[in-house]
Parts: sequence; C-alpha cells; structure tokens
Amino acid sequence: MSKSPIIIALDYSDEKPVWELLNQFGDEQLFVKVGMELYYSCGNSLLSKLKEKGHNIFLDLKLHDIPNTVGRAMQSLARLEVDIINVHAAGGCLMMERALEGLEKGTLSGKDRPTCIAVTQLTSTSENVMQEELKVNGKIEDIVVHYASLAKRSGLDGVVSSPLEVPLIKEACGSSFLTVTPGIRLAGDSKDDQQRITTPKEARSLESDFIVVGRSITASVDPLLALQTIKKEWSEGL
Repeated sequence: MSKSPIIIALDYSDEKPVWELLNQFGDEQLFVKVGMELYYSCGNSLLSKLKEKGHNIFLDLKLHDIPNTVGRAMQSLARLEVDIINVHAAGGCLMMERALEGLEKGTLSGKDRPTCIAVTQLTSTSENVMQEELKVNGKIEDIVVHYASLAKRSGLDGVVSSPLEVPLIKEACGSSFLTVTPGIRLAGDSKDDQQRITTPKEARSLESDFIVVGRSITASVDPLLALQTIKKEWSEGL
C-alpha cells in the first residue's frame, strides 16, 4: 500500500478534538486510526468526513465473535471503504476466514478490499498478565507468532503486534506479511498503559511496516513538530 507508514491514533471520545488536531496539519494527507471509543461516539459520519479530506483510515474495532456474525459485520463495514480493518486472532481461523469473505462480498465493485489484519496480543499485555490472568501458557513472543501464523493461514494480510515481535513474525510468515505496530513512543515520553514499546527508529529497524502513534502526537504542545520528528526518526531506522 502506497500510504504513510505513520498512523495517528485519534483516541478521542467526540469529534471536536479530532478536527482541532487535524487542522494543525493543513492539507497534508494523513493516515489515522479510528478506534472503538471514537467510532461508537461519532459513527460512520466521521469516517465520511475523514475520507472527504483525503485521509486514509484504519478502523480499529478488533472484531471477535462467532464466525458468521463477524462475516456479516465485515460485509457491512466493507462498504465504508476504510483502508485497514481488524479482527482478533483469538477468534480462530474460521472466524478470520469468514471476516475476509465478508469483506470481499461487501466491497463495492471497482473498489479495493480493505486490508484485513488480526490483533495478536495487545501491547498493554505483559507476559505475566497473559499467563496468570488469561491462562495462555508460553512465552509472549511464541504466542504472538502462533496467532500471526493462524492469521496468515486464514488468508489475512497481516497482524497487529508490538514492534519487538516483528522479526519473528516476518521469519514465520514472510516479509510481505504486514505488521502494524502500536506501542510507539518518542524517547522521554510516558509509557502510560503500554508495556511492550519502542521508538519509531527502533520500530523501523525491526522492520515494522506501519507504526501507530497516539499520545506522542496528540498530547504534544506542537503535534506538527512531533509528527516531523517521528518521520525523521523513522527514516533513520533504515
């Protein structure tokens, strides 16, 4: 996909701060992430406005339900013409296959199917939480690679993971298998609720395809400068 590798997470609960942020970038075409909080508040009308402005959209809803329900949901969501959409790999192969079928069925004639990726483990999940609370045994990197392999087997285009697991995912699933990596912070920024994090430069050197950046941009006193800094760091990671 010939789109910006830097995805800005619009982690807001209403529309006003979205435009207060985006207006600071002028006419620049951005790649933005709309998650559950914002989508459930503003719905499809916000997506339409973002598309009218020429922005690319990652609709981050992490669908996880019985296969037929996810398939039908994806058929409806495909009509929104977002660029990336996701499910949770923990739903299993059949669910992921149905998700892809739904997207293909719902994509309008002459349009590209949205890229479909699967969440492996949230970057807020530590190995201890995964093992003790979720009762998923094994090392976190092994579980992430296992889920990524299931996603590839199901025909999906890639996964969401920490940048730290990207080399293992590429080794198991091939270099063309997309990795979208949240948990990105500039040096000195607060970790907040994230556990497995890196800088943009580190993520690039680990071969992430896309990075998702939230508070390092949205909480900055100068979001435009923050984005420029992230772009510079990303280019230095080659």
